Amino acid sequence: MSAIEPSERAFAFIRLNERGRKPRTRGVTEIRGPYYTPMGRRYLEDILETMGAWVDSLKFAGGSFALMPRDRLVELIELCHRYDVQVSTGGFIERVLLQGADAVDPYVEECRAVGFDILEISTGFITLPTDDVVRLIERVQQAGLKPKPEVGIQFGAGGATAAAELAAEGTRDPEWAIDQARRFLDAGAFMIMVESEGITESVETWRTDVPARFVRALGVERVMFEAADPEVFAWYIKNYGPDVNLFVDHSQIVQLECLRSGIWGTKGLWGRVQTLRKRGG
Repeated sequence: MSAIEPSERAFAFIRLNERGRKPRTRGVTEIRGPYYTPMGRRYLEDILETMGAWVDSLKFAGGSFALMPRDRLVELIELCHRYDVQVSTGGFIERVLLQGADAVDPYVEECRAVGFDILEISTGFITLPTDDVVRLIERVQQAGLKPKPEVGIQFGAGGATAAAELAAEGTRDPEWAIDQARRFLDAGAFMIMVESEGITESVETWRTDVPARFVRALGVERVMFEAADPEVFAWYIKNYGPDVNLFVDHSQIVQLECLRSGIWGTKGLWGRVQTLRKRGG
């Protein structure tokens, strides 16, 4: 189910911003899978039956798939594929790396075997040389999966660490993160995930200059911003339009798509999110 035809959508006479058909390369929405709450086949099927046309990928978090029966994991992945939704591992590889280099190949092969499409490469909790990340990108490509490196400006991001503890770590130079992202894209990464900590999460004041630098350097289509908070994803749409790529919690897919499509919004967005594209444009 890659899109809803006008004749199929309820209240079809109401104009929506044209979102295009999947696989989309802009305005991509990735939703979080099981982490804060469990997610089984029936729950996921409810989401996809009603909102599957607007979901591009589902991302597991915290290695939650490693806690599940293998056949149930495969079932969830196959369900996503029936709705043209790709499935990402999330950033679990940094935990795998703690077991040593010998664990990497079995991990990549098992990801391929159970049906994952995207293997995220994150290093929020570990320091890994850029050349080693490039080698991981190449290895993931060899397995027929899409490598999606995660970059950010905050060491220790991705684990719900307290804001004060992260502040004590300090932040990295955004230009360093952007230079890394360029190398990863050149090596074959199809998209870069930008971690929210230090930018819009666990900070007293948002670093709105950082997303602007990423977009200016790499282009809006080549980056995805973590935005698992309504105020955050509303800000991204207000400033970068409905075509910005965003990662949100699965509970927020309806609210996010209402903003992207221009049919609803807060005072700051009401009636202001518009596109001029016609269907198929």
